[in-house]
Amino acid sequence: MPGPGTTAPGPGPGGVAPGRTAPAEVTDLSTGLPDLAAFPRGAWLRAEREVLATATARQLGYAPPQGTPELRAELSAWLARSRGVDAPPERIVVSAGVTGALSLLAQVLRDRGVEEVALEDPGADGNRRILGYWMDRVTPVPVDGEGIDVAGLARTSATAVAVTPAHQFPTGVVLSPGRRRDLVAWAGERDGIVIEDDYDAEYRYDRSPVRAMHSLAPNAVAYTSSLSKTLAPALRLGWLVPPPRLLDAVVERRWATDLGSPVLPQLVLAALLRDGTLARHLRSMRTRHRARQRAAVAAVREYMPGCPVLGVAAGVHLLVMLPDGADDEEVAARALDEGVAVQPLSRNRSASGAPGLVVSYAGHDPERLRDAVARLGRVV
Repeated sequence: MPGPGTTAPGPGPGGVAPGRTAPAEVTDLSTGLPDLAAFPRGAWLRAEREVLATATARQLGYAPPQGTPELRAELSAWLARSRGVDAPPERIVVSAGVTGALSLLAQVLRDRGVEEVALEDPGADGNRRILGYWMDRVTPVPVDGEGIDVAGLARTSATAVAVTPAHQFPTGVVLSPGRRRDLVAWAGERDGIVIEDDYDAEYRYDRSPVRAMHSLAPNAVAYTSSLSKTLAPALRLGWLVPPPRLLDAVVERRWATDLGSPVLPQLVLAALLRDGTLARHLRSMRTRHRARQRAAVAAVREYMPGCPVLGVAAGVHLLVMLPDGADDEEVAARALDEGVAVQPLSRNRSASGAPGLVVSYAGHDPERLRDAVARLGRVV
């Protein structure tokens, strides 16, 4: 399952290993995607027609590499309302998703002599791969029930760390208030950078989501998020709020890379934010995903007794732990033979640890989820 801000998954459902053939009918619980069937096609098409009918000659020309002024203005208001992020439009950089934001930050940090970045372990394999592509060293730091172990981070030589504090991938824990304060203190002591991937912040089902970390230390936290879980990964739109001291370098790197993101999708998104369409879509998606999350948890409890579900009620995936001694890679391979694609927890680990399965539920109705989990239960 691609985690927050990830690159594309491996070949086949769940990254089918070479030499194995996936069944013709597979219930794919490995993707980490929202319910893409619910994409608001009509609203997007109406907004696109409006943009095409009203766009000025200036708007159809080259936009600033930071992104269109229209989108950055709407994002500034949206982030303040929904995440408590104080980011004026001139501080926001539109990116090609979270992956694009991580690439920009990694290149700018490397140019400034930063050779090492720390990452949660277990953590998103896609984030590890993209940061590892640009940086000399990616150092794993353990995660426990309160989030990343900041004391363990302090024992590394890293001056940059990437975290998913709102809903850690894949464990599903929320970074505790104490750890947040410790992480900000760590950044102050090292003159370091905290990269906040605001993964799954829009989907919390039992209470309001916690505010973004950015508000605690805007001079040390680089905030990033995207539309991948809100609308669809295909749009390749995200945003980055870098610390002020990195802003100019990030914008220059964005310009040198490709002059910025396509203009028309930015104007469409600005329109959907302005008229409240995106907010209404999110409310609908929360209701849909909440029902599927509850159905998936109930099915695990019924068909996989003794396999606890970790994390809070949020996001688009569950972490289901397996009995001690199980081989989660082998369990995932056998599940695929039964027509269910899941991702083994070990694929998101650097160090060894307890076995588990990352199960994505958002793309399937409750009945199909129940059937898929029943088949998983037979395998386990």
